[in-house]
Amino acid sequence: MQGAPARPAAAPRLPATRARERSGVSVAGVATMAGSGLSNQVGAAIGSLAFPVIGPVGVVAVRQYVAAAVLLVVGRPKLRSFTWRQWWPVLLLAVVFGTMNLSLYTAVDRVGLGLAVTLEFLGPLAIALAATRRRVDACGALLATAGVVTLMRPQPSTDYLGMGLGLLAAACWASYILLNRTVGSRLPGAQGSAAAAAVSALMFLPVGIVVAVHHPPTPGAAGCAVAAGVLSSAVPYLADLFTLRRVPAPVFGLFMSVNPVLAAVVGWVLLGQGLGWPEWAGIAAVVGANAIGILTARPPQSA
Repeated sequence: MQGAPARPAAAPRLPATRARERSGVSVAGVATMAGSGLSNQVGAAIGSLAFPVIGPVGVVAVRQYVAAAVLLVVGRPKLRSFTWRQWWPVLLLAVVFGTMNLSLYTAVDRVGLGLAVTLEFLGPLAIALAATRRRVDACGALLATAGVVTLMRPQPSTDYLGMGLGLLAAACWASYILLNRTVGSRLPGAQGSAAAAAVSALMFLPVGIVVAVHHPPTPGAAGCAVAAGVLSSAVPYLADLFTLRRVPAPVFGLFMSVNPVLAAVVGWVLLGQGLGWPEWAGIAAVVGANAIGILTARPPQSA
């Protein structure tokens, strides 16, 4: 007697990690990127409170010291074992890290937070546009750009130096994304980040001494600068290092467009800066662009 027809075999259930890979970007990667951006903007808002006492240069110097202290404890780099292949991206990352923070904070002091952050965003946006091969990614990047411009509404400025510093910060941010990915692939854990932070702190040591002599910091200003160092340097630095090992650079660059949105929300909550309908429209555009980029990201190719 012929048996009953066999049921079609059920499709094997993918493990959680394999299922996340199908989307190209894991939930943990998105959460890490969002947390990194929020920490960065909260730290910048707190650090700006110290500008009247020690200026942008003083805040950046303290940021570098705090980042180096935290990352050296976490990463514990074995500097003597580094090869030149590992050292050169670390040294470049140290220069980029310091230049990015100094140019951005100086631009904020000269042309304001809105225009400075908008100009800096051009860096990760360039990464997203340069690496994309799909129309949906390009459309998402352009939508994010429109959202940022609507959100920040930069006004014409005659301070060309400030605008140039904002563009320099953008170039540094793009370099930071690529170099951090290279460092993360050549050095285990946070050793590369710690070494780069230490080199950058040594570069700013003379600067910090000069600022302390000519503009002695008050306890409040020092506390704000230290908080900025932890929130805007140490936390995002570690988060970005591990994120760039798991998230494609174009997706990371596009997701960084959420930083101006986070800056607006942080300014609203912490600094009392209200948001009107243009700001909310810009937020919706940026969030929509990021959602498109993440949900349509291609999974990594299998070996």
